[in-house]
Amino acid sequence: MKSAPVTIKDIAKALNISISTVSRALRGMPEIHPDTRSAVMRLAEEWDYQPNQLAKNLAKSRTRTIGVIVPNLSYYFFSAMLNSIEEAAIQAGYSVLVCQSNESYLRETMQIQNLLRSQVEGFILSLSRDTSNCAHVERLIQKNVPLVLFDRYADNMATSKVMVDNHEAAFKATEHLIENGCRRIAFLAGPPQLLLSNQRLAGYREALTKHGLYTGDQYVFHCDYTQENTLMQTLALMSLPQPPDGLLTVSDRIAYPAMYAMKQKGVRIPDDVAVVSFNNEPLSSLFSPSLTSISQPIQEMGMETVRLLLRQLEATDSPIAPETTVMPTQLVVRESSLRMMTDEVLTGALSS
Repeated sequence: MKSAPVTIKDIAKALNISISTVSRALRGMPEIHPDTRSAVMRLAEEWDYQPNQLAKNLAKSRTRTIGVIVPNLSYYFFSAMLNSIEEAAIQAGYSVLVCQSNESYLRETMQIQNLLRSQVEGFILSLSRDTSNCAHVERLIQKNVPLVLFDRYADNMATSKVMVDNHEAAFKATEHLIENGCRRIAFLAGPPQLLLSNQRLAGYREALTKHGLYTGDQYVFHCDYTQENTLMQTLALMSLPQPPDGLLTVSDRIAYPAMYAMKQKGVRIPDDVAVVSFNNEPLSSLFSPSLTSISQPIQEMGMETVRLLLRQLEATDSPIAPETTVMPTQLVVRESSLRMMTDEVLTGALSS
């Protein structure tokens, strides 16, 4: 880390490239080779590069602009959260600049730099799938940049957060499957480094332990949130010597291709495999069979996220102490988890 303020010229000299190349890389211009852009962004992040113009402009006036970074707006949860965040921000007299990380750590760090150059006053952020090193977020915290994390966050970060109790929600969902006669319950999880997924995995395992069911790794498969990977993992899961009779998925986005893959193999849902998921997307009620899913209070989460950020933005004295808001969830029961209680299923349920 350099002690003096870092300039574009410093980065160009260190990487043996032109100043104009560094400038275009920092702006995300498409003509820059990905390897070059990656090297520039990595060094800019490591040296904590900030454009001089940012400090000059922020010293002169406020912009009343909030920067929001989400993994992907094609995910229902994040698009719905953005609607709530934007509405709450506008009502408070702020505008919103939105960026996507596209589940990339590198792009996440680049978008933070882009938003700083755009003179945002604070950040609302949900971490990307690939983010395991949060040094870039810690730097914002150390500089007292107003910041709220939501949904996807990292433990032990001294900033405000908005979330649901993922452990409790997964416990509740797994118990519902057990109550419907499932005994070999699988979990299609997210990436291993994703805290949210691991919290749900812990809740799933606690419910299995409570009822004396198998809690090993045989029925836990990790997905990367892509349709292709989910199809592959589901087919592998259903090819086990003893395939599951119940399935919990980390999100509806994973549940849909998983259910499709099972149907292609002739698996009947819920008679052969009962399914429960997370997010309760609008499509859940239209799918066949309709999907049992954990509903999160997205509207309230978005409003709370903005409220916590505004407390920091409008504080006139010392910095505001971080707050963590944990919101309740609701299990919305539909066809995918309601198995016909045959004698065999009923006997298993009564013996647990």
